[in-house]
Amino acid sequence: MDWGTLVATVSGGVMAISGTVLADHLRHRHEGERSSQARRRAVYIEFITAAGVCHTRLRHIAQDPDAEPDLDVAARAALNDAAIHEVRERLYIDATAEIAGAGQEMFERLRALQRTVAAGARHTSPAFHDVYHPYLSAVWAYRVAVRTELEGEALTPGVFGWGAWDGTDRCTLCREPLSTAPASG
Repeated sequence: MDWGTLVATVSGGVMAISGTVLADHLRHRHEGERSSQARRRAVYIEFITAAGVCHTRLRHIAQDPDAEPDLDVAARAALNDAAIHEVRERLYIDATAEIAGAGQEMFERLRALQRTVAAGARHTSPAFHDVYHPYLSAVWAYRVAVRTELEGEALTPGVFGWGAWDGTDRCTLCREPLSTAPASG
């Protein structure tokens, strides 16, 4: 018996099996990463969509607060109906730390808007705009963080011809004084 042939055959077999196992491991890892990225993308979109639904409802309430028999109940319902609490929990589980932080900041700003609307602020009031524009800024910070993570490309307000993410440069109410005091002259 030639030991060299036997050793070469066994070594070749071990290398072939090792290569197959390594290739299979790498393929499964790559598929897992793609699945994880797809899951994160879906929850990122679901979170901002839920926030948008809630934001739209809050703005609607703020346009005519007198139409609601109980503003606090209506404002809380805007959060609950949008299911943002549930989506936020999924965000915490699937998101990277940076996106979870940006999402939490956006949620906190949305809650501030919700509390302001519940207190009776109209969409044209200084109180509304004091919380509305920071909310818009947080929304865009979240979008920028998500885009940077998923696409590697950040957005800037200038891409849209804007001066800032918070919208104050485009807000007709904020460009003009919100007070109704007569101008001195």
